[in-house]
Amino acid sequence: MTKHRIFTTSFASVYPHYVQKAVRKGRQKEEVDTIICWLTGYKQTELEKQIDEEVDFETFFNQAPELNPHASLIKGVVCGVRVEEVEDPLMQKIRYLDKLIDELAKGKAMEKILR
Repeated sequence: MTKHRIFTTSFASVYPHYVQKAVRKGRQKEEVDTIICWLTGYKQTELEKQIDEEVDFETFFNQAPELNPHASLIKGVVCGVRVEEVEDPLMQKIRYLDKLIDELAKGKAMEKILR
């Protein structure tokens, strides 16, 4: 079975879109970074290193220090799919991140986003 295209896509190529989506809605790049670090356990310098090295999504999540234990509390729909029902663990992590960025862009308070 072939991997989904997003798994081999560079995280660095998608990251600017996360930032752009948030900034367009009046949020800050730092908030995007906070969300990514909260979800993955990366420190800011480690996140920047992953971006600089242009690792793919699979590597990005495989090298993540620790998925936040509260990630399972992330619920809702992204691209017509319920994130809590995604079966592939890697795809679910990607959808978790998408959902958190969506919540940020919709103006949700950081305290609520970070559960």
